[in-house]
Amino acid sequence: MPIDAKHEDLQSLRIDRSARAGGEGEPPVWARRYILAGIGVLVLLGVVATAYRLLSHDAPEVEVVRASAQNSGDVGGVVLSASGYIVAHHKINLNSKVTGRVKWIGVEKGDQVKEGQILVRLEDDEFRAQYEQAKGAADNARAYLEELQNGSRPEEIQLAQHNLDEAKATLVNDKLTLDRTRNLSAQGVVSKQALDDATAKFESDQQRVNSLERTFQLAKIGPRKEEILRARGALEQAQGQADYAKSLLDATVIRAPVTGTILERAAEKGELVTSGFASTAEGGPQGLVVSLADLNDLQVELDIAQDDFARLGPKQKGVVTVDAYPDLKWDGIIAEISPQANRAKATVQVKVQILNPDAHLRPDMNATVKFLADDTKHANTQAQGVFVPTTAVHERDGKKIVFIAFDGKAVLREVKIQSQRSGGVLVQGLNGGEDVITSAPQELKDGEKIKIKGQS
Repeated sequence: MPIDAKHEDLQSLRIDRSARAGGEGEPPVWARRYILAGIGVLVLLGVVATAYRLLSHDAPEVEVVRASAQNSGDVGGVVLSASGYIVAHHKINLNSKVTGRVKWIGVEKGDQVKEGQILVRLEDDEFRAQYEQAKGAADNARAYLEELQNGSRPEEIQLAQHNLDEAKATLVNDKLTLDRTRNLSAQGVVSKQALDDATAKFESDQQRVNSLERTFQLAKIGPRKEEILRARGALEQAQGQADYAKSLLDATVIRAPVTGTILERAAEKGELVTSGFASTAEGGPQGLVVSLADLNDLQVELDIAQDDFARLGPKQKGVVTVDAYPDLKWDGIIAEISPQANRAKATVQVKVQILNPDAHLRPDMNATVKFLADDTKHANTQAQGVFVPTTAVHERDGKKIVFIAFDGKAVLREVKIQSQRSGGVLVQGLNGGEDVITSAPQELKDGEKIKIKGQS
């Protein structure tokens, strides 16, 4: 093709800028339409992206703590550290043995009392009257028994003998009169009636002599054995009733059974206290009057995991600390190990006797006991472990697990608890230095993306 023809073809492909609509210097209509369409597409993409970000599920935000490697034996031969509560070795809830109204109460919460000290008095008029009545009946029965046991007095025996002698003398005289009357009657001097009268009088006096003879013999012998036994039984019954009434009267005075400290005062003057079941209604009778305990006899009650139980033994020593006074320490020794484990908690209850308690300690305080090894060798051979907070440990499918934060994801690690520590546990399965997740959703999964609180 000739060069001129090619030049003409190329010229035909050039844009005629003089044909712009709207005047010189403005883009053509079709170009402006393309530009507007592009801008619309960009805006639409921005809206879609914003909506996606708003509607998409955000990664859960978690808190993490750096795990630290420690020795399970700790420093100074400590083989186990456990937390529990201080309890009184013997706490006494003092009730009333009788139902009555409080007349006087002489203690306040925190008062020191001695054994036998009067704490409360109840109104006793009714109980005192019952006792006086029963005591009078017992005294009457006792006097009657003593009368029977002592038998007849010498004066009574002498009187019986005097009456008998008098009757015998009368009988002798009646015998003489009868004989004389019989002779006179045979001679016809006196009538037969006179003989009958003399005979009747003699026989009557004879019976009286026989009666007085038996009375005299009984006076010398005394009462029958069976009568004495019956009187003794009546006395024992009356004395038992008197003793019971006296015990009720004594029960209106409530005394301290031991030397100790008043922990609670549950009754007030004028309130009704009962020996039976207390009423739950307001103003009803109270069951508990006061509670007290000897605060010089304190223990720490602990629940030891069964996995750690083998580390402890009878009479094992430990060091006791409390959260209220972290710089103070008390000596302790295992005083009681429960013969039965707790199936639900997988623990065994252990009580540690505090050997040197003082005024700093109070029942129900949080306490930590660090149990000491029997020898240094035992302490030095304890396995290494990693300390993590209690909130970091979870249980899934019967296994103990923790989640660690790594590269923006939650990574599941299975661990084994070695021992309890104050505020956490010592575990196996970590190396130490990991960022352990302490707060996370229950449904957190292995490998799930996370956000660490405080980090952008």
